[in-house]
Amino acid sequence: MKHFLLLTPFIFSVCAFAQEQKPEAPKWQGKFEQLDQTLPTPNEYRSGSGAPGPKYWQQQADYDMSVEVNDLNQSLSGKETITYTNNSPDVLKYLWLQLDQNILDKESNTTKTQTNSIRDSSSAKSMAGQFDLYDYEGGYKVKSVTDVSGKALSYTINKTMMRVDLTTPLKSGAKVSFNVEWSYNINDRNLYGGRSGLEFFPEDGNYVYTIAQFFPRMCVYDDVVGWQNKQFLGRGEFTLPFGNYKVNITVPADHMVGATGSLKNPQQVLTKTELERFEKAKTTYDKPVIIVTQAEATAKEKTKSTEKRTWQFEATNVRDFAFASSRKFIWDAMAVKIGDKTPLAMSYYPKEGNPLWEKESTIAVKNTIEVYSKYTIDYPYPHATSVHAASIGMEYPMICFNFGRPKKDGTYDNTTLQRMLGVVIHEVGHNFFPMIINNDERQTTWMDEGIDSFVQLLTELERYPQLDWNRGKPAGLVPYMKGDKTIMRPLMTNSEQVVAFGSEQYQKAATALFILRETVMGKELFDKSFKEYAQRWAFKHPKPADFFRTMEDASAVDLDWFWKGWFYTTDNVDMSLDNVKWFKLRTDKINLENKEKKVTKGDLPKEGDGNKPNDFSKGPEYFSVIPTDNRMYGEFANRIDDKAVMAKMENKNFYEITLTNKGGLVMPVIIEWTFKDGSKEIERLPAEIWRINETKVTKVFSKEKEVVSVVLDPQKETSDILIEDNVFPKVAQPSKFDELKKKN
Repeated sequence: MKHFLLLTPFIFSVCAFAQEQKPEAPKWQGKFEQLDQTLPTPNEYRSGSGAPGPKYWQQQADYDMSVEVNDLNQSLSGKETITYTNNSPDVLKYLWLQLDQNILDKESNTTKTQTNSIRDSSSAKSMAGQFDLYDYEGGYKVKSVTDVSGKALSYTINKTMMRVDLTTPLKSGAKVSFNVEWSYNINDRNLYGGRSGLEFFPEDGNYVYTIAQFFPRMCVYDDVVGWQNKQFLGRGEFTLPFGNYKVNITVPADHMVGATGSLKNPQQVLTKTELERFEKAKTTYDKPVIIVTQAEATAKEKTKSTEKRTWQFEATNVRDFAFASSRKFIWDAMAVKIGDKTPLAMSYYPKEGNPLWEKESTIAVKNTIEVYSKYTIDYPYPHATSVHAASIGMEYPMICFNFGRPKKDGTYDNTTLQRMLGVVIHEVGHNFFPMIINNDERQTTWMDEGIDSFVQLLTELERYPQLDWNRGKPAGLVPYMKGDKTIMRPLMTNSEQVVAFGSEQYQKAATALFILRETVMGKELFDKSFKEYAQRWAFKHPKPADFFRTMEDASAVDLDWFWKGWFYTTDNVDMSLDNVKWFKLRTDKINLENKEKKVTKGDLPKEGDGNKPNDFSKGPEYFSVIPTDNRMYGEFANRIDDKAVMAKMENKNFYEITLTNKGGLVMPVIIEWTFKDGSKEIERLPAEIWRINETKVTKVFSKEKEVVSVVLDPQKETSDILIEDNVFPKVAQPSKFDELKKKN
């Protein structure tokens, strides 16, 4: 152990400001203690740096399936062969699949656990939904589960999960194939809700199908929890392994189909004209090419073919599959240059979406994959597609379903435009989080919704600066942060237990990352670290600890205090500027001037006299500096020039600031000084200023010029919930008499 002779720094020993200040006892809650004891212990699968470990593994699930949409009775039927590869070190005796359509079964836990109450004058629609008064039978009908030879396998359905028992245990490194045959009735989203389903258009008698969660899918088995076994209750989304897909989709012959993956038989499903336009779109970068026009789609609405056609799609290294089908679809596409690839940005939409969708959707898709690629990894898939459907925003690999519909006459206001652009950017952005950087949506919603909302904001600000974007900005979070604490949950809470879902898992997480980038780390360090996280965990399964550790590992910034405050608590930011005292050095010159003015000793500025508590009107308080006592040098023989130090201090203005942390969330301190000559200066102090006393700090600043006002967080960077106490001189609050007088 090294031993040091503690020497009090000169500036603090002599600048006692002529008054004995007894420091307040620190209120310590461990906000700056490390997260090491909270986060999982690093191992050979996940390293302490946040990178995948040398023995990281993940499972693979490949699908070969054929499905058919019955447009007459609005049902779907399918057969699939799943090939499951066990890359884990474990032997598996059974497999677990997700049956997410079973959330619509009358016996689902979702229905049983929903709470409600009778309210007078409730709408018929809301009452029908609450008490399941519609004539609809939802959920999967599993016809069979067999091995590749057709022999029945034992299976057990537990609500939204299905266990398949293997005849022979699946060893590490081995694979097994089995078949599932099923069907279900497609839900009307207007009546039953859901992330997929159909929309009916009574004027022309047609449907738009946006189909997802349509097949029994493998659960994730990983190194952290084994099988993902949390039931689907409706909010926590889908945790899925990567794999390769071959999917045949049979629909009415006049339907257009958009799906995950590449279309493998365009010659069989597109007309010659459509095929020519499709090929042209692949080399057109400046604007979308209309492949199916509105006039062509409208004509098909009237004829309604009774023939069938099968579309063939293939997708490599994706975690899910979804598709959309309708004879109402207009279709446009354009090429986008991303690194050494040229993916297509595409949109499908009924005429009810025009003219808004034809003008904006595909351009928004292009903007999204360009900006997200800049901050993460180059977009790797052959296309990114936006499909228009009423009152929904939902994402799947390469395809998403989005709201934003103009009025019946085709007009729309700025709010409709902004909401439509926001949802398209958000859902297309989900291709990156979680479709590629594949976190566990069932458990940690913020890792996809919050991170995606953050990069969404960066995209909006870069590509649509003319619009007023709010979600994700610090000031936009203030109404939530100053709200009812009883409904708040930490971000590290499973989504099913969250009350203020959008405000927390989307907005709060996005705002935290925005503040981390703009105020705490700085853009350069943040962007490098964030890109490192994306590159490390692309096509893998990251956990929160992997994100936290990577951001610190790649930046050399200790952020444990930040993760603890923003992600593990419901604290808010509420700093107050309690007082500012102005001091100047007492000099012989000042004493001489007062003597010439025949000022009596009693009129001289007194040490400790202080200012008024709320302004600078009384002028500075004077303090003395005395020669350094030799005892302060300890064993050092050298001496400083006391007079030179005093000379440097002579014309300086010293400002002692006292700050209080009322909200509990420690944050950097941002101070704006306004000087007598009208100039301004912004000074930034790291959050570690709170590390000794987490509730109150006092600090002295030296300035060449006189200060007339001081403001904390002048640009509203920290989501401080009360800005009225961030200013000095204090703004006089009106009395009750003044308020009454003003009213009268």
